[in-house]
Amino acid sequence: MGSKWLLVILPLILTYIVEIALGGKTSSFVRSQWPSTDIPLDNQAFVEPDGYNAPQQVHITQGDYDGKAVIISWVTTSEPGSSEVLYGTKENEYNLKSQGELKNYTFFNYKSGYIHHCLVSDLEYNTKYFYKIGDGDSAREFWFQTPPEIDPDAPYKFGIIGDLGQTYNSLSTLQHYMQTGGQTVLFVGDLSYADNYKHNDGIRWDTWGRLVEPSCAYQPWIWTSGNHEIEYRPDLGEMSTHKAFLHRYATPHIASNSSSTLWYAVRRASAHIIVLSSYSPFVKYTPQWLWLRDELKRVDREKTPWLIVLMHAPIYNSNEAHYMEGESMRAVFESWFVQYKVDIVFSGHVHAYERSYRISNINYNITSGNQYPVPDKSAPVYITVGDGGNQEGLASMFCDPQPDYSAFREASYGHSTLELKNRTHALYQWNRNDDGKHVPTDFVVFRNQYWGSSTRRRRLKKYHHRWNPNMFASFEDILI
Repeated sequence: MGSKWLLVILPLILTYIVEIALGGKTSSFVRSQWPSTDIPLDNQAFVEPDGYNAPQQVHITQGDYDGKAVIISWVTTSEPGSSEVLYGTKENEYNLKSQGELKNYTFFNYKSGYIHHCLVSDLEYNTKYFYKIGDGDSAREFWFQTPPEIDPDAPYKFGIIGDLGQTYNSLSTLQHYMQTGGQTVLFVGDLSYADNYKHNDGIRWDTWGRLVEPSCAYQPWIWTSGNHEIEYRPDLGEMSTHKAFLHRYATPHIASNSSSTLWYAVRRASAHIIVLSSYSPFVKYTPQWLWLRDELKRVDREKTPWLIVLMHAPIYNSNEAHYMEGESMRAVFESWFVQYKVDIVFSGHVHAYERSYRISNINYNITSGNQYPVPDKSAPVYITVGDGGNQEGLASMFCDPQPDYSAFREASYGHSTLELKNRTHALYQWNRNDDGKHVPTDFVVFRNQYWGSSTRRRRLKKYHHRWNPNMFASFEDILI
């Protein structure tokens, strides 16, 4: 092992020893925070593209189950225009095309622009595609990179962002993430916070779409709906839920046999990602419950060893903000997470950062069993990344004392990255925004729940010669 990697691993060893001896850590960092107010409408971050009826708010997401398609979405404001996407593998050479669909909506006294969604399918893996949308001189050009073929050792880097909003803190988070080399964002809910405005001002949906375009026009964001997307306003005559979100942000739910845009699954590189809806029915025999039961049976850890779940409301949370709001979903789904050895559950909702140990509370019921979470090697790590930067500010009221299940927590703005190295190990990092500066703060090496078992490691060494334990082999016993 070289000295370079030793410098990386030694702090991890020391941190682990301290945590074992003293339990979890609550960061003492105090942020001299920028104001938690939204960026003014006339700010450059929200500038509209030049040209009549030019496409804006461009974003892409995965368009199928296995990463060989994308859904490209955008808005035109003056007239419908074209819903066609021209694309190809060479810049300025668009020899392929796909026709999309058009929709719009009204919310009280707001009328949306013309929202386009176009499925571009039958793509090649690990290929850079250029695409063009819009008409004439107002057309705009972008690109995206398809993921590697589904493979247990395919490396891939995800970003994790939640509760972003559209403040200067939000912009800092976005800009920091774009410097990480992340290839796809796992977004854990609460997008624009337009519902914090009078009449749920739809203009703030438009500004948010322009704010995030520099990232999500070039790489997929995997969308999760949060409570700020519900937008149920019977006082305004708006009786449906998730109206703006459902019109603006398409998901590939049909590809995973889901009946709703709000819960679905995708496979990407070496990961199987399951998106759940905290604000849709999920108790026994509901559509979401039935779908998740079947989807977990479809997971093939031989092909996609990393099993990741996204939801908005955290199952484990030691902050007074939204305390125990995820308890009902925990009671329904936690036993499945343990049974199927989910690696990580990412959540948002609480405007702070927190990482748990591997624990579960599946043995408890109202008459018997353990009354508190206990260590469980088969359980996921639960991570709350609800600290993107929205106008509601930070949640700094952590419960005292810190629960035994909580490994690290801090009330700051930031984002996370998860870099899958191979089928056995991944590097995870939470990055704090320190008044505009990018500060790596929490670092963990995760061992895969499926291939990390001693039996499968022995089988892997015997039959899979390309496996390389690389820098981690000497430290396997201390990895999470």
